[in-house]
Amino acid sequence: MPKIINIPSQEIFIPPDKFVYTKEATIKIEHSLVAIAKWESKWHVPFLDPNTEKTNEMMIDYIRCMTISQNVDPDVYNYIPPDVIQEINNYIDDPMTATWFKDLNKGKVNQEIITNELVYYWMIAQNIPMECAKWHFNRLMTLIRVCSEKNAPQKKMSRKEILSQNKALNAARRKVSGSKG
Repeated sequence: MPKIINIPSQEIFIPPDKFVYTKEATIKIEHSLVAIAKWESKWHVPFLDPNTEKTNEMMIDYIRCMTISQNVDPDVYNYIPPDVIQEINNYIDDPMTATWFKDLNKGKVNQEIITNELVYYWMIAQNIPMECAKWHFNRLMTLIRVCSEKNAPQKKMSRKEILSQNKALNAARRKVSGSKG
């Protein structure tokens, strides 16, 4: 789901003696797999890796990659105020879904670095249509996880679980039939 961002006109002082006057601008952005792929193709680092340090220039460029509005003045990106940057970050962090998961993998750290190609692979492996690459990225990742969990083979029970289940079934059958064994 795209987000409309309003960047106000500003008067900015650039030392030692220069003033820059910017025009108000409205851009439409979309945090999607397509935007991540564009960014990674330029910077050659994984966008989703929390260990990858991203400079201010890299993050401004990601906003540029997210922009789906046509004919945006390139100078607009140079003077985005901090409150608008925060609004964009809130949009990026928004889960965009009501689905949630009970996290059974707490404490386990996934060492795999996720790149756009890996996410495209997951989409192909789960038969998710390519038009979903334009969805909000967090929503797409939720869909991939739902498909993965629903398509996963059922976990085999341990010997202890099988014995416990059989004991409960036998007890229930004895109770119904009035038998002692």
